Amino acid sequence: MSASGNGPGRSPFDLTGRHALVTGGGGVIGAELARGLADAGAVVGVQDLTLERAEAPGLPFAFAADVSDPAACRSLIDRAAREMGGIDILVNCVGTNRRKPIDDVTPEDFDAIVAVNMRAVYFLCQAVHETMRSRGGGSIVNISSMSARYIYRTISVYAATKAAVTSMTRSFAHEWSADGIRVNCIEPAVVRTEFTRPLWQEEHRQRFFDELTPLGRLMEPAETLGAVLYLASDASSYVTGQAITIDGGITTGANWDQFA
Repeated sequence: MSASGNGPGRSPFDLTGRHALVTGGGGVIGAELARGLADAGAVVGVQDLTLERAEAPGLPFAFAADVSDPAACRSLIDRAAREMGGIDILVNCVGTNRRKPIDDVTPEDFDAIVAVNMRAVYFLCQAVHETMRSRGGGSIVNISSMSARYIYRTISVYAATKAAVTSMTRSFAHEWSADGIRVNCIEPAVVRTEFTRPLWQEEHRQRFFDELTPLGRLMEPAETLGAVLYLASDASSYVTGQAITIDGGITTGANWDQFA
């Protein structure tokens, strides 16, 4: 995947001829990304825990796998590459959380979150390395989180795993650059989905996000797509090891005058 692969007049965002796998693609954000990649021309496969969640209208490939198991990560990548005819783009959107104060987190809570958010991403990337290298390169986009750098209460383990995703992204990018594989991530703020409903459903919580965010609102699922298309495509052919924070300006700072 290089800029030189674009023909005359072809948009650098055009993914025609590329094969993309979206893990965790049955969720709201993953589904947005899968459809967006397909609209850009890619042949798209979707993975989720069950086939029912993975199947999406108009998308030709669906895979059921429990990626908390490293062996299942390898099996998924091998099967997807075989059935799809290769993998040029991997978007890791798998994720889970259990919101609890630090003192209430159990070892089982900790292990469950780490297994999906950190371990699965690591071994999915590891598994896809060889197939991408054999094809002359590729692009991996990991979905991290603004919580990798900006902390909210009750998500200590989740935040730690997302910081790990951002860090792993840099490691993969550094080691695999010679293989033509670019690895980047996005760090979205809180996205308005059923998964995050406990964070915004109450009026005072919604007001908190509205007042904290310079753009004055929560992020919508479709607003993750632009950065992912950029990182997956030749439009970002000289970009690797980077994290794009999509936060409506939250990390630019705060205005204490609004609380006067």
